[in-house]
Amino acid sequence: MRIFADSACDLPKSFYETNQVTLIPLRVHIDDAEYLDVMTIDSTQVYAEIRQGKQPKTSQASPEQFLTFFEELAKSGEEGLYIAFSSELSGTHNTAVMIRDQVKEEYPELKLTIIDSKCASLGYGLLVKEAVRLRKLGEPLERIVEIIRFKALNTEHLFTVEDLDYMARGGRVSKTSAVIGGLLNIKPLLHMEQGKLVPIEKLRGRKKVMKRILELMEERGERLHEQTIAISHGDDEAFALEMKAMIEETFQPKQVEIHMIGSAIGAHTGPGALALFFSNQIQA
Repeated sequence: MRIFADSACDLPKSFYETNQVTLIPLRVHIDDAEYLDVMTIDSTQVYAEIRQGKQPKTSQASPEQFLTFFEELAKSGEEGLYIAFSSELSGTHNTAVMIRDQVKEEYPELKLTIIDSKCASLGYGLLVKEAVRLRKLGEPLERIVEIIRFKALNTEHLFTVEDLDYMARGGRVSKTSAVIGGLLNIKPLLHMEQGKLVPIEKLRGRKKVMKRILELMEERGERLHEQTIAISHGDDEAFALEMKAMIEETFQPKQVEIHMIGSAIGAHTGPGALALFFSNQIQA
């Protein structure tokens, strides 16, 4: 069984190579140049450009790549699973569905399941890692799809940014809000609802945000001591490690995993962002 994932899952390049997962890169545009996320540009380069005042833009994965991968899958006779970045944040999922249906006209035997994760960053990445684990155990495609859909539905995202100005440049918040937020050291706290980023509240300073994240984890998480908690950061590992220490002290989880927020998402959230991912329901 072949597993496909796009670069918005924020897993390192080595993961794809080591675990035989096909990477579908989103695209990053800086000035007049176009890059393939993970493949021809990494997030540290993107953060460096942002700090120099540039505003990278992103676009969905190309239809041509999907066509190549899905035709290869059809010809191989293997089953396939593509877990996609939230359709509320990118057109990548819908393009994949369109190309799959197109390929099936020529290859009716194509067996490819596409899941709209409604997740982003390592919330999405945890789903991909779980699919790889289940494949190694020899689970059939139908069972893997069932488990991944359940986990996707029950994955919590808690998210904050260091500087609202980065989101204002990309049109995510108004410039007025960004200026006021910067003067008052306001940090927005957001989560995901049906695949969309939705503000929860605004807090003054990192310490209050971190404390509130722990409170929300306590309220929403189930059996956190049995979970792998994921943290992704916008080129600010010290912030992530501080958050990790607080989580370990409070909940004693099975594992805390840290990775950098990738180019596709980091282009909009900027340096200093922090995101937390965990489950609100454990499958029986």
